[in-house]
Amino acid sequence: MRKLTTLISLLAVLCYADIAYSQTKKLPPIGLFDLDFTLQWQRGDQQAINRAWDYPHTLASLQGIVNRNMPQLYVLLVKNGNADIDRYWWSKYRAPGKWLAGRDTVVYKTVVDVISAYKKQIKGAVVYDPAVAATSNLASSVAGVEDLIVVRYDTDPQSLYSQTITRGPKIPVRISFINKDGSSLFTGRGTIPGTTRASSGLAKNDAYLWFLEKYMKTGKVNTKYGAYYIDQQWLKNPGAAGRNHHTLTNHDFFISRKGFFFDLSPWADEAATDDPSQTPGTDVNTLKELLLTAYNQNKGKAYAYLGGFPPWAFKYTKHAKGSHEDVATEWEYSRIISAYNAFKDADAIGYGALANASFWQHFPLKKEYKQDWVTKEQLTKKGYLNTDGKIDYKGRNFIIFYVGDYDASSWLSQTTPTLWDDQNRGKLPLMWSISPVLAERVPMAMDYRRESATANDYFAAADNGAGYLMPGMLQAPRPLSGLPDGLDAWAAHNKPYYKQWGLTITGFIIDGQAPGLNQKGLDAYASFSPNGIIPQKVPLTLLHGNMPVLRSDADVNEDPVQAAKNIVDRVHKRGIPFHWFRNILKSPTWYVKVMEEVKKLDPTIELLAAPDFLSCIVLTSKKTRMRRRAKYGNIMPKRLNRRRLWSVSFVKAPVAVNCKI
Repeated sequence: MRKLTTLISLLAVLCYADIAYSQTKKLPPIGLFDLDFTLQWQRGDQQAINRAWDYPHTLASLQGIVNRNMPQLYVLLVKNGNADIDRYWWSKYRAPGKWLAGRDTVVYKTVVDVISAYKKQIKGAVVYDPAVAATSNLASSVAGVEDLIVVRYDTDPQSLYSQTITRGPKIPVRISFINKDGSSLFTGRGTIPGTTRASSGLAKNDAYLWFLEKYMKTGKVNTKYGAYYIDQQWLKNPGAAGRNHHTLTNHDFFISRKGFFFDLSPWADEAATDDPSQTPGTDVNTLKELLLTAYNQNKGKAYAYLGGFPPWAFKYTKHAKGSHEDVATEWEYSRIISAYNAFKDADAIGYGALANASFWQHFPLKKEYKQDWVTKEQLTKKGYLNTDGKIDYKGRNFIIFYVGDYDASSWLSQTTPTLWDDQNRGKLPLMWSISPVLAERVPMAMDYRRESATANDYFAAADNGAGYLMPGMLQAPRPLSGLPDGLDAWAAHNKPYYKQWGLTITGFIIDGQAPGLNQKGLDAYASFSPNGIIPQKVPLTLLHGNMPVLRSDADVNEDPVQAAKNIVDRVHKRGIPFHWFRNILKSPTWYVKVMEEVKKLDPTIELLAAPDFLSCIVLTSKKTRMRRRAKYGNIMPKRLNRRRLWSVSFVKAPVAVNCKI
């Protein structure tokens, strides 16, 4: 019998291998190119810095086109310390039995070789103007719509332009943002070229308005996708952030989806720092016009998925001689896009670089990734409930960690080998808060984390659900945009993501500068996040229907000894037994050390799994409600009808000053 079982297993393996081979043999080989050399530039070597910009940009546009319908071209660039991110993912899924096993590979030695190999799949080139920085983003926008690679105009014999346009494969120029005499197409004067629209007075804004008139309003663009990445001004100050933070390799996905690109200041009270001659508010008015056009094209129902983040180290903040702080700039941008039914996949500086999303977008995901919720019987067995169903506190304080920030595809991809693969993961119950919308660009990272999760790894949604926005800006009235209420559309957007990934908790809601959630806002979240939300602008705690709502509290990100002191101090100052702490990119080892220190200081503090923590809040609240109804009947005093769990004095949470930045 054992031999028969073994034989059947062997035949199954051979059958699987034959099927895998029959599937992969029909696919073309994967092109592989190493861009690591573009990170090796030295200050003052402008030719090397130009290569560091030109090569990734052109190849990202090529990837966006050739990877649109199938994964064909892969590059190596992104590193996080000693972790080689693109090789990490490549090796993981080239392993036997994995997605890329059996695919042939062609390694290319030069950029020109790569372009020549895929020449038949592109229709030419769009050439952009080094004198007008915005045209680099304009080129990426046009590239996706027209199936063109982007090339920066540069007549130096060693430039990529010379290698690919005037020599080598001689890619035909289909669109150019430079006149034949070498002068700039966009001047900020007269009428915007090719349109009947008067100039804004600025070349930067004219470039975006040209695209708005020629492509967005004519319906050529997929306005469900947009991207906020720094333009070629990066070339003037490449050392302001990590060497891969030109974020050009992030472009490929949005080019593949035929989306639109921009780099505009969100501030109305000052001129953009990259164009100080402009009238304050010019940039943000252009941004609002782009977003409104996208809203109208999407008919107010589909939310626009915006990759990227304000390039705060380079522009629009005090780092660049502006007047605004980094987090304030993050929040102002969030406030604006939320008013127009858009959210961000927040590739923020630090871990903002991402490559090959156009390739990985084809990764096969499961239909559903289910998670079990805790039962009353299990809570009783764990010692949190008495046999009569009441919470058994035993003098304990319960805490939970918001394990973040995973609201960015780049952050999730880069931290998988450095944080997720930590040897101490699984020793403590941790609520990994990951935005499910990241499955659009890094599905392999989402799948791998679920596949390798331990019983102590539980998943919730990151801020603020399936995308980072400020939900208060979706609530009518919406004075910033004047648009109708967007909550129903937001709930409809979130439901399929939460269902696929088995999510019932939203681990953090950043209200920021927006109004707090109103009744309809809470109803919207209850429809897709029924087991709990943690906003900023709510009472200390309440029960909305059956959905527990706990106000977010303190950020804790110090070394383990200090972090433990801060946690214990905070717990002792608050008059309730449930406590939430937010952490940014901390390893499981860090959490183990923190809890060791916490136990030394106060053994009554206990870290709970997310389902246990939120279920205990619900059960406590329901008991409180029953006692009040027994005392007051169905018509309770107005002051009690808010359904707060505790009426106690408490210390206000520290102001969050560290969101993505």
